[in-house]
Amino acid sequence: MSNRFSRAINRINKLPEKVRPFLLTKLFCSQVHFANTSNVKILSISKNKVVMTIKNRKKVQNHIGGVHALAAGLLAESASGIVFGINIPDTCLPLIKTIKLDFKKRMQGDLLAVATISDEDIATMNSSEKGNLLVSVKITDETCEEPIFCEMDWAWVTKRPKS
Repeated sequence: MSNRFSRAINRINKLPEKVRPFLLTKLFCSQVHFANTSNVKILSISKNKVVMTIKNRKKVQNHIGGVHALAAGLLAESASGIVFGINIPDTCLPLIKTIKLDFKKRMQGDLLAVATISDEDIATMNSSEKGNLLVSVKITDETCEEPIFCEMDWAWVTKRPKS
C-alpha cells in the first residue's frame, strides 16, 4: 500500500541518483521546518530503510564541540518518522509516543542515522486502524561507533474527519 508521501518519494527515487538526496531533503524539510533549521540531510529512502546525516557544525554543536544531544535526537526522530510515515495509510495519523535516547559515549564528528522496519511491521500497519511500533535507529559517528542507543515508539490512529 502507498500513501501520498511514499508516492512522492517513489517519483524522486526514479530520478538520477546524484539529485535524489537533495530533492528528498527538500521534500522533507518543506514539511518539517525544524529539520531544515538543523540542516539534516536525507541520503536515501526505501520502503524499509531511511539513511540520514547531520554535520557537526557550529549551529548544532554543544558546549564541548560535538553534535548537541537534541540535534542527535532530531536526526533519530526524523529518520524513524520517515520510514514509519511512508508506510502508514493516508487514512491514518502518525504520532510519536516515546523517544528513548541512551548516550553511551561522547559523539565525535558528523552523525549518520539508519532507521529500519520489517515487512511484517508494514503489514501490521496496513491491516490495523491503530497501533504502535518500536522503530530502532542506529546512529554512528565519525569513529564508526554507536555513541547513542535510539528507539522511537510511533503510533498510528485513524484520522478524524474534518468538521
